Amino acid sequence: MNDVQQPLYDLAPLLRLMLVGAVIALGPLAWVWLRNRHGSPLRRVQALTVLTLFLTFDLVMFGAFTRLTDSGLGCPDWPGCYGKASPVGAHAEISAAQQAMPTGPVTHGKAWVEMIHRYLATSVGVLIIVLTVIAWRQWRRARRPGDGASARPALSPWWPTATLAWVCLQGAFGALTVTMKLFPAIVTLHLIGGIVLLALLCVQAVRQTQAAQGTVRQPLVAGLRTLLLATTALVALQIVLGGWVSTNYAVLACTTFPTCHGSWWPDMAFAQGFQVWRPLGMLQDGSNISFAGLTAIHYAHRLAAYVVLAALALLAWRLRRARALPAQARWLAGLALMQFATGLSNVVLDWPLVAAVLHTGGAAALVVVLTWALTSSRAAVPADAATASSFSSSSSSSSSSSSSPAASVPPSTSAPPQQQGATRFSA
Repeated sequence: MNDVQQPLYDLAPLLRLMLVGAVIALGPLAWVWLRNRHGSPLRRVQALTVLTLFLTFDLVMFGAFTRLTDSGLGCPDWPGCYGKASPVGAHAEISAAQQAMPTGPVTHGKAWVEMIHRYLATSVGVLIIVLTVIAWRQWRRARRPGDGASARPALSPWWPTATLAWVCLQGAFGALTVTMKLFPAIVTLHLIGGIVLLALLCVQAVRQTQAAQGTVRQPLVAGLRTLLLATTALVALQIVLGGWVSTNYAVLACTTFPTCHGSWWPDMAFAQGFQVWRPLGMLQDGSNISFAGLTAIHYAHRLAAYVVLAALALLAWRLRRARALPAQARWLAGLALMQFATGLSNVVLDWPLVAAVLHTGGAAALVVVLTWALTSSRAAVPADAATASSFSSSSSSSSSSSSSPAASVPPSTSAPPQQQGATRFSA
C-alpha cells in the first residue's frame, strides 16, 4: 500500500539532494584547482571540462548498471526516496515494500543504486553550472576595453549554456523514467540524452584543449570527411536501436548467432516491436507484446550492427591509410572489436551484467571518439593542398642539398607554429 499511496513527485528533499550533489562536486573542483593552481585560467577551464566529460561518461555507465540491475524503480518517487534524501531515512518504507515483494522493484540494494545514480547526476549538473558561470565571466572580461585579446575565451559561452539546458532536460527525463514506470520511449530518450550530453561536453573539451595546446583542426579530404560524418550518423542510429532493445528487454529474444531461432529471417512483428508510445511489455491496445515483436526489435539492431561495424572498420582503415587522426583511428578500431565481443556475449552467454554494461559504455565511447574526430578535423580546401605541395617541395629541396655545409643548419624556422590534429586530453 505504501507504493500506491506514495506521491510520484515529492520535492521536500530537493534542497538536501542539491547539497549532496554540491558536496560531491567539490572533490573534482578541488582536484582541478590543486593540479592547475599555477596554470593559466584557460588551462584550468580545459582541465575542468575534460574531468566533467570523464565523470559524465561514468554517469552513463552507472545509469546502464542501474537499468540492467532493475534498480530504476528502487525509489518509486522523485527526486528523493519516499520523500527522504537517502534510503537511510526511508528504511521503514523500503523494508515494508521488500517484505511484501522480496524480488520486486523496491529493495534496499536497488534503492541505494538508484539514489547513488541521482547523487552523481546532481554533481555533474553542479560542475556544468560552474563551467557555465566561468564561461560567461570570461566572455564579459574579454569585452572589457584593453583586455580582449589576452582574455578571449576558447569558445562561445553559449556552448556550456546549451549544455546546462540539456542537462536540465535530462533531469526531467530521469524523473519521467521513474514516474512513468520505465516507459520504453522515455527510458530510451533518457539514454539518448546522456549520449548527446557526452557529445556536447566532448566538443567543448576538444576546443578548450586545442586552445591550451595551440593545435589546429586537421584537414581531411572530402571523401574521408564524408565517411566520418556518415559513420557518426550510423552509430547514432545504432545507439537508438540498441537503447530500444535494452529498454524493451529484448536482448534474449535471440539466443543464437549468427542465426536467430535457427533462421536467417525469423518470425518477426515489426509493427508491434516499433510501436513507440506504449507501456513496458504492452501494446497501445492493452495487450501484451508478442515474442515476434521482441524478436523484431532484437534482429533490427543486429542487422544494423553489421553495417555499423563495416563502416567503423572502413573509417579506421581510411584514417590510418591517410595518416590522419591516428589516435582516433586506433580507438575506433579497438572499440568496434569490443562492441562486437560484448554484443555477442550478451546473446550467447545469457546477457551477463559486465558485458551488458561494457556494451553501453562502448557505444558511449564511440560517440566521444567520433565527436573528438569531427571536432579535431575539417574539410580540406584547395589551399591545404597547395600548402602541402609547397611544404613537400621545400622538404625535397632541403633533402637534395643535404651535402652542402649550409644544409647542416636545422630548418627550424620552416616548422609550422601550430600542430595539426594532435589534441591530447588531460585534466
